[in-house]
Amino acid sequence: MRIVFMGTPEFAIPSLKILLDNHYDVAAVVTVPDKPAGRGQHLSLSPVKMFAVQHGLDVLQPERLKDPVFVGALRNLSPDIMVVVAFRILPPEVFTIPTNGSFNLHASLLPKYRGAAPINWAIINGEKETGVTTFLLQETVDTGNIVLQARIPVDPDDTAGDVHDKLADVGAEIVLHTVRLIESGKVSPKPQDNTHATPAPKIFKEDCRINWNNGAAEIHNFIRGLSPKPGAYTIHGDTMLKLYRSRIIPQTRARSAGEIMLTDERLLVSAGTDAVEVMELQQEGKKKLSAQEFLRGYRLQSGDRFL
Repeated sequence: MRIVFMGTPEFAIPSLKILLDNHYDVAAVVTVPDKPAGRGQHLSLSPVKMFAVQHGLDVLQPERLKDPVFVGALRNLSPDIMVVVAFRILPPEVFTIPTNGSFNLHASLLPKYRGAAPINWAIINGEKETGVTTFLLQETVDTGNIVLQARIPVDPDDTAGDVHDKLADVGAEIVLHTVRLIESGKVSPKPQDNTHATPAPKIFKEDCRINWNNGAAEIHNFIRGLSPKPGAYTIHGDTMLKLYRSRIIPQTRARSAGEIMLTDERLLVSAGTDAVEVMELQQEGKKKLSAQEFLRGYRLQSGDRFL
């Protein structure tokens, strides 16, 4: 099987690696163009490009996916299959090129959590289970027929980062199985049930502020669902603080939402119901710290409020 692999972030690397480890012919890797980054504006390579270069793979980096030069280059590669993991929305003139079609690995149990941030939304919504899906590409995003799915439990304190890492490895396994099914001619895709579809739209900074009037369980899920990126935040005075890890604490008496309680180097915050213990946080412009480390260097008092 001659494969063109498309991907950008760390999440895609295990899938590319497992194809190479199993001696598949990866004719080329397609990823985003290099971008200037940092103070020196040096060109930054995507994680997938760095991995591909290290393994001597040819890399294509189109600015526009409909660029005739890029489309022509893909056609000249004569791929049997195209594997897409965390890349961009492909136009039909691209995903119809391979003789055996194109499939995508999506980090949810489709049709749930269609969209750009499936891991984040699954945790924000308190899901106890999530997974990955391979599906055949068609024009409408994340709606193609399902080839394979794999499920994992979501532990009560798992962050989006924790689940991301688990799903990257599980996803690599089903990418390999999907390629093998297509190669053997035994693939039997099943249509998605659109009545069970839920959205997972991209998350922006303005979506990430904590509402302390919500219950502690909802806030805990919100914090871990946005950890480590983009990060749930709150305001103390004029300072923005990002919160990364937390746990739910039963509250024995009523306090105002957002009220801070300090005890034995622990940072507790009252919510609409119960309280949240902040375990890890970061002051804007500084490094991430445990609550104990943070409290030793930041002036915070019981009775203060997070807003």
